This record gives sequence, structure tokens and C-alpha cells, in this order.
Amino acid sequence: MNRAIALFSGGRGAASIARSLLRTPGVDLSLLINGYDNGLSTGALRRYLPGMLGPSDFRKNMLLHLDPQDPRQAALRAILEHRLPADATRHGLRELVRSLTAPALSGPFAALPRTARAAIVRELTVLLDHLDDRPGLDLADCSLGNLVFAGAYLRLGEDFNAAVQACARTFGSPAMIMNITNGENAYLVALKENGRVLADEADIVAPQDPAAITDLFLLREALTPERARELESWPADLRRQALARAGAAVSPNPRACEALRNADLIVYGPGTPHSSLYPSYLTPGVADAIAASRATAKVLVVNIGEDHDVRGLGPDDLVRRTLRYLGDPDNQRRTVTHVVCHTSAPAHGSRVPGVRWVVADVADPEHPGRHHGERTVQVLNRIARDTMLARVG
Repeated sequence: MNRAIALFSGGRGAASIARSLLRTPGVDLSLLINGYDNGLSTGALRRYLPGMLGPSDFRKNMLLHLDPQDPRQAALRAILEHRLPADATRHGLRELVRSLTAPALSGPFAALPRTARAAIVRELTVLLDHLDDRPGLDLADCSLGNLVFAGAYLRLGEDFNAAVQACARTFGSPAMIMNITNGENAYLVALKENGRVLADEADIVAPQDPAAITDLFLLREALTPERARELESWPADLRRQALARAGAAVSPNPRACEALRNADLIVYGPGTPHSSLYPSYLTPGVADAIAASRATAKVLVVNIGEDHDVRGLGPDDLVRRTLRYLGDPDNQRRTVTHVVCHTSAPAHGSRVPGVRWVVADVADPEHPGRHHGERTVQVLNRIARDTMLARVG
């Protein structure tokens, strides 16, 4: 019988862990992701298609299984990772699409499987037709994979989650890649303890001052720089109230909640917490699905490196923030059962109630700051086995 694992993930932070889980026999992997990415070309795409979430983290997870040594899979990977040049135009994109319809392809896309090639051409053609009717998208440095996603989004009636599923099929992902919400559009904003407002996801992941992020909000509309500066001049309570009133109404993806309830193991993956992870936990219904899960182990894997958004925060702080955003600050619902930490565990007096700390060498020696996928999965498997045996015993 296969084992179901639900992994909260972002774009690349948990990639090595997810990749190793996909290589583990008998594992059915669900990847739970949010779409609040708003940086550079992704931000341009979201502005061009109001209502669409950011596809970048979904795109990145769709290439996890692709083997660069396999020509067909390497060609799919090349499509996902290809970026248009700085002088890209609609005409240039149309020529690229026309080249994909040629009987004999050359270059990095030469070995594209026929069915995938047809789907990619279909989605890009839909986007090009939209661009002809409504120009205005700056194609410079756009990811071709994101444009495929945008075409699917338009073709499927602007249904973001349907586009996720369609692209996952096109690129043959063996994982269940799911948006954590029902696809409602929202913009991520953060407040810092010094009163600074981080107006979007791009600001949250960018270099910044060492003051801690204290609050996250999902807004109906993007926050302009002018409005952010205005809010920074207000008292803290009024600032929070104003952002709360502007909040977006998001709902949980039923498929994501089902994956959590039916999981044998839930993993809160590493990544950029305030953009990739904590916003997912804010989704109504997610905490209840976790509490109702049959999983005996709910494991938080702590970052090895320090991202810009968590400067000065230790592992204990990250656990407490996870629990706060999941509405269980005292861990009374056993939302987190274990924490995997590469360094030493915090002093006993500062530990979160009900959490067992597992210290293990899970660092990748060839990639400083990253997790070694196989080592981390071995630790996760051991935790899951031990907790299951304890329950049976």
C-alpha cells in the first residue's frame, strides 16, 4: 500500500526533498503551494491578467521529476526554464511557436514529445491571440513556462487551479501539484516591527533591514508604493486595521484539504517562510484539515540557510510563527509533532510544547545552505515509522 505525503512547499526551498520523495518507491506526493509570487516578469504577467495568481512556484515544481539525461524530459525542462530575450516581441514569440509546429525541430526543444508539444503550442497560441487583442504585456525575460501557464489559464476560462492541473499533465508531473486556495486572486503584504510596510511578495523576499516581520495580510488589490508610504506614517493599530479591512476573501482548495486529511505524513517544508509557507497556512480550513489528518507525524523542516525575511530568527521562532499562522499558538491540536533541525535544538525552557526536536546532519555538502534530499527523507521516514509504531504499540 502506498504512503501519502503532503508537503507544503514554495519554489526551490523544498525541491531536493520533494525530488527525493518522488524517487522513493511507494510514495504518493502532494505538493501544496500558494500563488502570491509577484516578482519581476511574474508581476508583469499578473498585472497584464488581473485576477491571475503567480505561476512561478508551480512551474518550478513541475520540473522536479525531469531527468536532464533523458532527451525528451530535457526538452520539457528547457521549455519550462527558457526565458525570452530582453528585446522580445509578440512577433518573436509567434515565430517561436511556429518553429514548434515544424515537422523536424532542432535545438533544445528538438526531442519534445508530440502530445506535450501540441499542448504547449495550443496554450501559447491562446496567449498570442489575447495579446493581439489586448497588447500591453512586456515579454522581456518572461519565462516561457509561465506563458504556457497563462495560455492555459485563458483557455480554461481564467480558472487558475484548472490551469495548474492542465500544465502538470502537459509536463508529466508524477506529484499532485495543488494550489492551496480555490484560486481567488490576492496580494501578499507584510508589516515589520519597525513600522515598515513590505508592499508585495517581491519586497518580502528581497534584502531588507533586520527588523522582524510581525504580520502578513492577503489583500484584494495590489498595494501601491504611495499607499504603503501613507500606511507607514500611521500608528501601528490603525495600520493593521486598514490592511485587515482590505483583506481578500480566499477559500481552501478542497483537493488540498483532502490531501491533508488523507496524508500519512505532513511536512512543512523549508523555503522563504513569509512568502512561500506562512501565507499558505493563512488559508481558511487548512488548519482544520491538518487537525483532522490521519497523519501520526507532522514535521517542520527548519531552513539551513537564512533568508532575507527571517534575519535574526532562530528555529524556535520559526516553529512558533508556523503555529501562530495555523491558529494553534500553544500546539494544543498537535499541529507540529516534530522539528528537523540541522543545528542544535533550542534550550529546553524555550521549546514549544508537544514538539520533539530531531537534530540531524541534513545539509548538502555540495550546496551550502540547502538540504540534502536523500538524508532529509531518511530522517522523515524514520520519524513517520517511529510515530506509527508508537501509535500501534
